[in-house]
Amino acid sequence: MNLKDSVAIITGSSSGIGAAIARCFAAEGCHIVINYSRNDEGAKKVAADCEAYGVQTLVMKANVAEDEDCRALVAGTLEKFGKLNVLVNNAGTTKFCDHRNLAGLNKQDFLDIYAVNTVGAYQMTRAAENALRQQEVAHVINMASIAGIAGVGSSIAYAASKGAMVTMTMSLARVLGPQIRVNAICPGFVQGDWLAEGMGQEAYDRTLGGIRKIAPLADAVTPERIADTARGIVTGMDWTTGETIIVDGGTHLHTAPLRR
Repeated sequence: MNLKDSVAIITGSSSGIGAAIARCFAAEGCHIVINYSRNDEGAKKVAADCEAYGVQTLVMKANVAEDEDCRALVAGTLEKFGKLNVLVNNAGTTKFCDHRNLAGLNKQDFLDIYAVNTVGAYQMTRAAENALRQQEVAHVINMASIAGIAGVGSSIAYAASKGAMVTMTMSLARVLGPQIRVNAICPGFVQGDWLAEGMGQEAYDRTLGGIRKIAPLADAVTPERIADTARGIVTGMDWTTGETIIVDGGTHLHTAPLRR
C-alpha cells in the first residue's frame, strides 16, 4: 500500500511514539488525524510538523476508553477527508508499580488500564471497520509491548493489557479480512521522557545502560524506530495479518531478560 494521499488516524499522537508515527507517515504524503486526550498544545505542534510536508491534518480530542468518542473521531475523519486507510491504535496508559508489590494495584487500576489499552483499541477498530472496508487494502496497527509477551514492564496490569491486545490482534485479523490487515508492534524499552518520568531518572539510566550491554543491536529503540516499523507494515506488508512484531534491538533474545 502507498501512503501518499492516504488518510491515517493515529490515537495518542500528541507526543512520543504516536507523534513520531504521525511525522513519519506525513513525510510519505499521508494525511494525518492527530488524536489527544489532554495534551492539546502537543497535538497542535505535531500537526504543524506534519503540515510542513504538505499534507492536511485534523486534530481531535477523544478519549478512546469512551465509545462515543471513538465513533466521533472516525466520523470527523470521514467528514474532512472522505475516507480512512490506516488506523494506528497507539493510545495507552499505565500505572508504574513494581511487579513484586501486588498490593500496589487494585481492581480499578486494572479496569482503567484495560479501558484505554485494550478496550479502546477494540472500540476504535469497530468504529473504523466500515470505512476501512471501503478500501482495497487497509491496515490496523495495534501498539502492544514486549510487556505483553514477556510479562515485564511498568506494572502487571499494563503487561496483562498488552498481552490481551496481542491476542485481540489475532482475533481481529481473522474476521476483518480480506480488506483489512491487523498487526501488532511490540516495542521494548523505548527511550524518551515518558519512561524516564515514570521510572525515575536513575532507574531509567540504569536500565538503558543495561540494554545497551546485552542487546544484539547495542541500543534501545526510539519512537522514530518504532515509526519506521509502522511505515514498513503499511508500505511493505500487505500480505501479512495477525502478526506480532517485536522491536527491541534484540533485547528479548538475551537468556536473562532485563526486568524493569
